[in-house]
Amino acid sequence: MIPLTLDKRELQILETLTRRVASDIISQAKVKLEYLVGTMIELPRAALLADEIAEVAEFFSFGTNDLTQTTMGLSRDDAGRFLPEYVDQSKAAIFKEDPFQTLDVKGVGMLIKWAIERGRKTRPKLKIGICGEHGGDAESVKFCHDVGMNYVSASPFRVPIARLAAAQAVIEAKKKHKN
Repeated sequence: MIPLTLDKRELQILETLTRRVASDIISQAKVKLEYLVGTMIELPRAALLADEIAEVAEFFSFGTNDLTQTTMGLSRDDAGRFLPEYVDQSKAAIFKEDPFQTLDVKGVGMLIKWAIERGRKTRPKLKIGICGEHGGDAESVKFCHDVGMNYVSASPFRVPIARLAAAQAVIEAKKKHKN
């Protein structure tokens, strides 16, 4: 998984190097090993160019912490100084939830949805998921299901929440489909 990709050409260079190194190691070990080479989508530019990047990438993993930070222009390190006011419904009320805890579906989510649609136009079986704290947030996991992601990854203590939210998302989708 190549991090912080911003362009198809950049990913091509890194994919070639990755396969060369992997081939040498696999050959020396005298084993057969299948693997995928993909990228993290952490920059808005990568999300916007997802169709081109999917020509090279075999999977996307949305790094939602960094994608949130780069899309909103908010530093996670500094946001603690003003974010409580932005979330407080009796004060600024800019966000309903902390965007570093629950995915900002309106903005960051739009980029993710765009990237999934464009990426799968290029590579229909593109594997797609997220990694980061959002993968353990129930509302974020439901969004991931709704936009057709294949997986979420979360820190170990958040796995039970992610599994429950994923199950609930499937049940809710089946109920909608029946109606």
